Amino acid sequence: MIHSKLWKFASLAAFLAVATQRISSAQDWPQWRGPNRDGVLAGFSEPKSWPEKLTPIWKVSVGVGHSSPVVAGGQVFLHSRQEEKEVVSCLDLTNGKLVWQESYAVPYSMNPAAVGHGKGPKSTPALADGRLYTFGITGILSCFEMKTGKLFWRKEFSKGFKETSPLFGASASPVIDRGLLIVNIGGHDQGALTAFDALTGEVKWTCKGDGPGHASPIIADFGGTRQVVTETQNHLVGVDVSNGKLLWSIPFRTEYDQNIVTPLLYRQTLIYSGVFKETTEITVLKKGDTWATETAWANPAVSMYMSSPIVSGDLLYGFSHRNKGQFFCLDARTGATLWTSDGRFGENAAVVSAGEVLFLLTNESQLLIARKNPKKFDVFRRYAVAESPTWAHPVVVGHRVLIKDVSSLALLSLE
Repeated sequence: MIHSKLWKFASLAAFLAVATQRISSAQDWPQWRGPNRDGVLAGFSEPKSWPEKLTPIWKVSVGVGHSSPVVAGGQVFLHSRQEEKEVVSCLDLTNGKLVWQESYAVPYSMNPAAVGHGKGPKSTPALADGRLYTFGITGILSCFEMKTGKLFWRKEFSKGFKETSPLFGASASPVIDRGLLIVNIGGHDQGALTAFDALTGEVKWTCKGDGPGHASPIIADFGGTRQVVTETQNHLVGVDVSNGKLLWSIPFRTEYDQNIVTPLLYRQTLIYSGVFKETTEITVLKKGDTWATETAWANPAVSMYMSSPIVSGDLLYGFSHRNKGQFFCLDARTGATLWTSDGRFGENAAVVSAGEVLFLLTNESQLLIARKNPKKFDVFRRYAVAESPTWAHPVVVGHRVLIKDVSSLALLSLE
């Protein structure tokens, strides 16, 4: 009897150990650029041996759009477009089977300059407290129950703004902070960074200004004040999360009003860039009762268009539109260029930091795996992961990776 109990205890312990390992290897990715909105996947352990090619586990047709998948509790959530409807889907991560799906009509006319990118959606959903939040191409903001897809509330802003999305469609991914859902609403030349009660949809504050940019906001603490930082149509701004007060603002304008890059927090500084603009690091300071910014460094040789960078230690890795697409590494302390890769990698690449490696997904469906190396561009695996362009951000879940191409979502094995 004693031996039987010990055996059962040992079996239970072994089961829990395996279950814990599986849970820890399947980390949630609940929003744009991951848990901390910085493109960093914590706790990643490399496969013992990287395969020559990636094996598909499943692949399903989901609709078009650049919105990236998000993951929580063993399920995948995606915002896409099927004909003239925006569709919100929940899939089982294990097998790709549909758990629930909801849709709503969204007619949309493309700006001629952005026809090649399709009718969206482009914004990535956010997950929190059993709820899923989406922001559509025309600026429709929705809150769903994660478990069933039940619609809790929906907002559209045509009564408040002459246009409800910027020139190339709403692209900013909402951020959730301490019960607030924050997103920049409105259209060209007229917008408002707005905080909603995440449960009810009630507006808690607004910070009116120029139009929204295509960049996604982040949350940062400076001088004991929690701030939401983002690129608007013409500025980089910091706004008090508690009340919506504009604390500081820097003029920042790119060609065709294409402010896209998500600002990056590095220690107590911010790094930002834009198409044909230098990559810049600033400090945010409070002087008496007023806020100010000071430039720490600026590197005119490296600029970013649509791709947002990551920081690892004191190294800044990213993708520049220069030379028809090239990767780079800068010293985040000084801004000095440590290396740039050869060019012609394409128009865009998503950059993910995972342990000692970088996952680099180009819009040309190439997934590069590179060592973090301050001396050279150190790629050791190249994988073809789709048969159509891949603009959405990849999601690494344990030893698997989710890839969204033009109209399909696939889960590929890294083993």
